[in-house]
Amino acid sequence: MAFSDFKAIPEVQEKFGIRHVENDFIESKRTAGPSKQFLQEFDFNRDYIDVLTSEGARCEAITFPVLREVYKGYADYYALWIKKPIAYDDVLSGTPDYFISTRSELGKLVVGTPLIMLVEAKKNDFEMGWGNVSRS
Repeated sequence: MAFSDFKAIPEVQEKFGIRHVENDFIESKRTAGPSKQFLQEFDFNRDYIDVLTSEGARCEAITFPVLREVYKGYADYYALWIKKPIAYDDVLSGTPDYFISTRSELGKLVVGTPLIMLVEAKKNDFEMGWGNVSRS
């Protein structure tokens, strides 16, 4: 079953016994803020690149540069993956746009434990990308 086959977060929680916890997961003291180079490149992308044209344009010009900049402060401890297929079991598998895992003892070619997955909502439908969660 692909990740996209699940339509609601509670459905995934119940099927795989995942507990929902809200917490700060980025230690602010570990990051010093964006670098001057990042800010210049981000401003350039915003001013000169049409990021509304496609998912690929948004991923390359906005999403990945932001993820990479934040990831730099955590690279010794975690791994950032791009379009890496993963499978939990025969039921749950897929290829998230990006995900962060623990760093594997086997090296950078082997996925550790996935911690955070990021996928872009299709057809500009945030609710579908988030898992159709009702917020009422």
